[in-house]
Amino acid sequence: MNGIEVIEVIRAIGSRIEAEKEFLTELDNVIGDGDHGINMARGFHAVEEKLNGLEDKDIGTILKMVGMTLVSTVGGASGPLYGTAFMKAGMSMAGKTKLEMEGFLSCMDEAIGGVQARGKAKQGEKTMLDAMIPAQQAMRQALSDGKDNRAVLAAGVAAARKGVEYTKTIIATKGRASYVGERSIGHQDPGATSFTDILEVIAQGI
Repeated sequence: MNGIEVIEVIRAIGSRIEAEKEFLTELDNVIGDGDHGINMARGFHAVEEKLNGLEDKDIGTILKMVGMTLVSTVGGASGPLYGTAFMKAGMSMAGKTKLEMEGFLSCMDEAIGGVQARGKAKQGEKTMLDAMIPAQQAMRQALSDGKDNRAVLAAGVAAARKGVEYTKTIIATKGRASYVGERSIGHQDPGATSFTDILEVIAQGI
């Protein structure tokens, strides 16, 4: 995947977030501030406005722009977390004009590390990490097993979906959702859900 194709995927992510905006907001109404979908859609609208003119830039520059824009335009915890994820991914792709599967998984490693550090969170706390980490592990395993790119990404999406389902079974202990305590059980995490949406778009794009 080259820079132009990465930009196309980012645009597709924005379209998916816009389409899922109301659903993501409904999820957040129950256990959060009720603005996850709205904020994410606003952030990717801002990203869309900055993509023109980046066609000749390296992939690292493109991803860092996405991250910086999300940090500056998305409210709540989502902006800093998603922004950090994209910026860390961009740092791992600095100067590179081609994104291969191993490079994508390295981006994921950096994104997960950034989210963990910024959110001071770990897997099992009803956050986006409950989808991100299983997806990354599944993709690494599929690649190690010699699967092609399509199968690697399919494994990641399937694991992320299972992670979203898992978040329904646990108590939120991080962020705004932690305020509702045991009442968070039975509800899926909005961040894990939006990450899974994003990964599905990436899988379709690649």
